[in-house]
Amino acid sequence: MPSGDLGEVNPLPPIAGSGDLHKDAGADDVDDELRFGLGYGKVETVLPYLMQDGYSRGLREAAHPVAVLENSSVRAEFLLDLGGRLWSLVDKRTGRELLHRNPVFRPANLALRNAWFAGGVEWNLGTTGHWPLTCSPVHAVRVRREDGTEALRMYEYERMRGLIVSIDASLAQDAPLLVVTVSIRNPRDTEVPVYWWSNIAVPEREDVRVVAPADSAYRFGYEGTLSTVPFPDAYADGVDRSYTTRSRDAADYFFELNRAPTPWIAALDGEGKGLFQASTARLRGRKLFLWGTAQGSRHWQRWLTDGDHPYLEIQAGLARTQLEHLPMPAGETWRWSEVYGLAEADAEVVHGSWEQAVSAAGDAVRRTRADEVLAREDGRDTRADEVVEVLQRASGWGALEDARRKHAGEPPLSTAATPFPASDLGAEQAWWIDALEHGSAAEPDPASDADASVGPLSYQSDPAWEPVVAAQPGWTARLHEGVLAVARGRWDSAVQAWRASVALTDNGWAWRNLAVAASRDGDVVAAADAYAKAHALLPHLLPLSIEAVRQLLDSGRAADALALIESLDAAQRADGRIRYAEAAAALKVGDLDRCERLLDEGIEIADLEEGETSLDGLWVDYQAARVAERDGVEVTDAVREHAARDFPPPERYDFRMHV
Repeated sequence: MPSGDLGEVNPLPPIAGSGDLHKDAGADDVDDELRFGLGYGKVETVLPYLMQDGYSRGLREAAHPVAVLENSSVRAEFLLDLGGRLWSLVDKRTGRELLHRNPVFRPANLALRNAWFAGGVEWNLGTTGHWPLTCSPVHAVRVRREDGTEALRMYEYERMRGLIVSIDASLAQDAPLLVVTVSIRNPRDTEVPVYWWSNIAVPEREDVRVVAPADSAYRFGYEGTLSTVPFPDAYADGVDRSYTTRSRDAADYFFELNRAPTPWIAALDGEGKGLFQASTARLRGRKLFLWGTAQGSRHWQRWLTDGDHPYLEIQAGLARTQLEHLPMPAGETWRWSEVYGLAEADAEVVHGSWEQAVSAAGDAVRRTRADEVLAREDGRDTRADEVVEVLQRASGWGALEDARRKHAGEPPLSTAATPFPASDLGAEQAWWIDALEHGSAAEPDPASDADASVGPLSYQSDPAWEPVVAAQPGWTARLHEGVLAVARGRWDSAVQAWRASVALTDNGWAWRNLAVAASRDGDVVAAADAYAKAHALLPHLLPLSIEAVRQLLDSGRAADALALIESLDAAQRADGRIRYAEAAAALKVGDLDRCERLLDEGIEIADLEEGETSLDGLWVDYQAARVAERDGVEVTDAVREHAARDFPPPERYDFRMHV
């Protein structure tokens, strides 16, 4: 299908912090259980993962490996190279596609590692936000069960939490349903915070109503606060928010289901038909996400696809909201089952009162025999499942963890159900396996022209690697030592390690990390100095150029930012982030004509972040400067408000999710 190129992984470790919108949300009027979940298990970075921000907006035809489950009633397709996402679910009896099947794969900045794409059913494990493997391959095998039926098993070792996730997909033999059974295993000897949401995208139309067995919800809007509201009339203003096209702003509604034994959610159209999802009780939460109808929201909908293909999301999670984590005890495995299929209810009743809609939709779900299928799957003995064919191998991180455990005398990670063979090991694991098994790991020479821009291919955050790294000599080991320290919040130790790295061998990687540390401490002079040293050693590394320019802008050194931009090569200057910084810096130094030229030519930031207001803010700031120039006054809040009202951002610069 037409696809954006993911590009190269950003080689700079993401030590500056996580940008998930939900991470620091406040809450009003919540119970003690929810309040605990909101404060538990937060992470500051997505370490050990690297960011996937090297993509562009262009599309080209590309092949994606797909696994297909099909019988006479249902056809399901899974994208094995993109997190195992359920991409299509067709009810063959009616020929109806039940999901929002995006006609393109177009990455955008909505996930923990940046790259994300809209459509299908996404599996999310780790921490608040779209999971680190949403744009990465997963291991996939064909499994034969004791009764002779087959299933698709997708699994991986999730490095942030150190968990093994396994997703088994099969088709019910006696009902038109896709069955998905998820298991999460904690192989550690410590408690681990756990987060899971199945994010289900379905087409959005004016006649589609989202129904769940609840009369209240926890609303999270992009003003950053979680609050309890009645549903569907959340503000007693007569607006029924179960119809998503009636809301202006983007919002999340997490339904209070009061621990329903078989929680469910459905999106039903004007004929009373549409997708439903139901599960066993462990998957407790249900959510509605809507983009809203404001200009910025409509722009986001088009930004994520090619053309107009609006969608909404109905979701299911372990907790009541996506702002929570749950404590998973050491050595424990959690397992639940989900079913997906077509629900058919009386249209007039579904679109009547909320109470009638809930009753009718619930009856429609029960008629599919979802309860029977879930009970049977939940009670199934999985010990006799046999892996009969390998469909795809993914990363070597599970194999590396198995090797570390063997070296440390710990129980193995691999099992017959989720094997991680040594043959999975690759270039990303090479430094680590050499350090572990051979006591020494090769490192590049930054002073060599051939190695000047070569840095580590991967990082770790698990403290179990600290003694292995400590035993290694060289600048690379000290670099890793610092990143491991940051993962545990020990910034002083990290700075010492990075200073030791540059003392051993002058390298841009450690200087960049020292720049982030200085910026974090508010020492803008030291940060700019460290970025200058890093950039001199790594001049062609675009992510570093973006960071260095941003730091100069944020510290009020717009003229220096322009000087750095003018020193960059043409390819870097053409990047959207650099063009934005150039326009913003030009505005700061009073060069309105330069800012205007860039805005008129067009500034497109391929990885504009969800909730980011850079472009619309720049537009309003520029218009305010012109108004002030015309009227011979200073730019004040009143002038800015006037400019925002009289010269609102054009659609191409409007990504506001809350007006």
